[in-house]
Amino acid sequence: MLSKKKYLEALEIIENMFPDAHGELVWETPFQLLIATILSAQATDKGVNKATPALFTAYPDAQSMAQADISDIESHIRTIGLYKTKAKNILKTAQMLTEEFGDLLPNLPKDKKILQTLPGVGRKTANVVLAEAYGVPGIAVDTHVERVSKRLDIVPQKATVVEVEEKLMKFIPEEKWVQAHHHLIFFGRYHCTAKKPKCSECPVLEYCKFGKKYLENE
Repeated sequence: MLSKKKYLEALEIIENMFPDAHGELVWETPFQLLIATILSAQATDKGVNKATPALFTAYPDAQSMAQADISDIESHIRTIGLYKTKAKNILKTAQMLTEEFGDLLPNLPKDKKILQTLPGVGRKTANVVLAEAYGVPGIAVDTHVERVSKRLDIVPQKATVVEVEEKLMKFIPEEKWVQAHHHLIFFGRYHCTAKKPKCSECPVLEYCKFGKKYLENE
């Protein structure tokens, strides 16, 4: 397993590779960020960003979306994978926010456990929303962060998402959690990709157990 010291050295290289790493979902309010993040599950940010402008024009806030017809929501997000399930989730989420947290709107509950009671909101989504909208320290483990963490061998291949998150929080200083999450996503999305990773030109190769084996087998 890669040591904490070595991991932080690798992370610094990754940070230098993508100094401008940032969240790529487009949003104007915490509610819109929440909806966009729910829609991004098993979909690309680019695909979500194509669908949300019209959706948010029609339903810019929780109160308006709570009154929407499910078929109209579906028509706005039809290009996104699992759109029927996601339409139900974002409608129910808007209704719950309006009914149970209406006094907070347009802000959201800043409690991770409460956010996870909303339909379609898991640990990753809650972490993203709290970090991006409110600067609450956290590391959202998506498919890219999980893949990079396992390839760098800081967790076993069978590690759960929660175990990956806990190891990253143990290794990375808390004040760097939010930005490190963005750096790791960019690294996984644009360099250490699921298929055809750029191992032969990777400056992190000396730290990467996966990369060395990958090049041996090419």
